[in-house]
Amino acid sequence: MGFLEIIGPVMIGPSSSHTAGAARLAKLAARCWGEAPFKSVTVYLRGSFASTSAGHGTDKALVAGLMGMEPDDPGIRTALVTAKEKNFPYRFETEDVDGAHPNSARFLFEGEDGNSMEVAGASVGGGAVELQEIDGFPVKITGDLPALVIFHRDVHGVVAAVAARLAERKINIASMTLGRKSRGGMASLVAELDMDGAPGEDLPAQVAKTHEAIIRVVPLGGREMGS
Repeated sequence: MGFLEIIGPVMIGPSSSHTAGAARLAKLAARCWGEAPFKSVTVYLRGSFASTSAGHGTDKALVAGLMGMEPDDPGIRTALVTAKEKNFPYRFETEDVDGAHPNSARFLFEGEDGNSMEVAGASVGGGAVELQEIDGFPVKITGDLPALVIFHRDVHGVVAAVAARLAERKINIASMTLGRKSRGGMASLVAELDMDGAPGEDLPAQVAKTHEAIIRVVPLGGREMGS
């Protein structure tokens, strides 16, 4: 049993799942979008996130996480006021998805340039979270380890090229998950990494250049980096 399972996370309450986990989930989702500002983000609440959102402070925590706050940031309590003052472009909707985790949400980010990204995930208890889908690709990302999420065309050589580049940098791969929508179509590769801190700014760019089939590389920091 882990330390967090015994005493729970350091957080602004009242709930590790509905508040701390919600903040961490939203922050991790926003990291998937990247550093560029977005025109809007719509948060689709599912299950108990939808039914008890305001009562548990889930709405405040989600908005706080989207604005970059940590689960223990006192600013969570006034996150909705802060968002209004900053004209932060969010809105909430609800949706009923068969088989969805009861404490889950889907984030739809839309950029000024017309690009968009969907990220779905859940708060799985004790402040822990799991990203479960990015742009329709199933993933399983906890944010505990630094990771690279790589979208590419499903052709041979991509996995080998990525692994070789990481080996050149003396970075060990803790786990690797592959997925594709169809043979020869779009595919995803999630590599969790054994390294201190988040991937450096140059690493995603270097990995993107390893194979012509790679379209986009999304870096995510580990728990210790406030993912």
